[in-house]
Amino acid sequence: MSTSQEKGIKAVNQEFTQFDQVKKDQVYQLAEGASEEVFDEETQISTCDMSQFYHGGPEGKAQFAREIGEAMEGIGFVILEGHEVPAELYAQAHEKVCEFFKTIPLKDKMRFEAARFGSVNQGYFPIKKTSRMHPDLVEGWVFCRRAFDFGEHSDYSVDDFWPDAAYEPFFREIVKHHEKLILPLMQSIFTHLGVDPHFYDSKLEKTNYGFRLNYYPPISDEDAESGAGRMLGHEDIDLFTILPSYGIDGLQVLNRMNMKWIRVNPPDGSIILNIGDYMQRITNDRMPSTTHRVSKPLDEGMYGTPRVSIPMAVYVWEEEILEVLPGLGKAKYEPISAVKFHTRTTSKYYGDDYAVEDD
Repeated sequence: MSTSQEKGIKAVNQEFTQFDQVKKDQVYQLAEGASEEVFDEETQISTCDMSQFYHGGPEGKAQFAREIGEAMEGIGFVILEGHEVPAELYAQAHEKVCEFFKTIPLKDKMRFEAARFGSVNQGYFPIKKTSRMHPDLVEGWVFCRRAFDFGEHSDYSVDDFWPDAAYEPFFREIVKHHEKLILPLMQSIFTHLGVDPHFYDSKLEKTNYGFRLNYYPPISDEDAESGAGRMLGHEDIDLFTILPSYGIDGLQVLNRMNMKWIRVNPPDGSIILNIGDYMQRITNDRMPSTTHRVSKPLDEGMYGTPRVSIPMAVYVWEEEILEVLPGLGKAKYEPISAVKFHTRTTSKYYGDDYAVEDD
């Protein structure tokens, strides 16, 4: 194990920068509290209303594109309202995720321990094992498109992916709603950039993604004293992440303008959207991948309450080529296959042998 890996909660992101496939100048501790930090109490994350896209005609679509584009070029996080995903699904998901992790025995979970399929590490991540970089206080489970019964594969078997098949239909319903958001969001971002809004339509129909169930158990006194955070500071690897807002606080985003952390507490039922490395690469750094983390609640009285999140990271399939979009200036990055780009970057979390060099 390298010296940087041994540092754990005291490590700095730049100690792993050799794995990154896009430029990242920001310097930060992986866990809150590892050094003195400053919080931004003034900056507010923008809210965008998707009903403008759905029901506002050409003017509404243009306005939504301006608003989301400016937010993505700025902080890189935006709160979506008017997205038309039923709020009750998110409320039910909170209970379902808690039940999922609390009732399935560890031995059954470990039968699905995470392994790479294509570019994505799919399956179960035990607590403190999400990343080799930092002992995150979270259990996770990643389900990609192939884990859901969409009737697309004749040899599909729910038992290959789910320790309890009864959960698949419920989470498939959420994924189906989230899939409906992908093209409107990408088309709006491309409109803002001056790119053909349909340039990625074919890449994003029935595309690759990672739908993750995160269960942050109650924080013990030992964990609280250890200095470990609930999830390390990081940038997502994807085009963008669709994250429903429901539950207790903890999400923080780094404002690159002043290098202060913003506490993000949007209304329940809204969606948080943030930019990832794929998008930074294809936009020639115009939309930088945004640093964020999950910390302990401000109110220590909430340490005994579990936290849940269900982010969906939107990718393209492994054989697609990531290259700078037309009209965005001289390319800073060479074209690269999605599988190379993805696995080279995420080998920082999973080990050097995770990277795929042959297409």
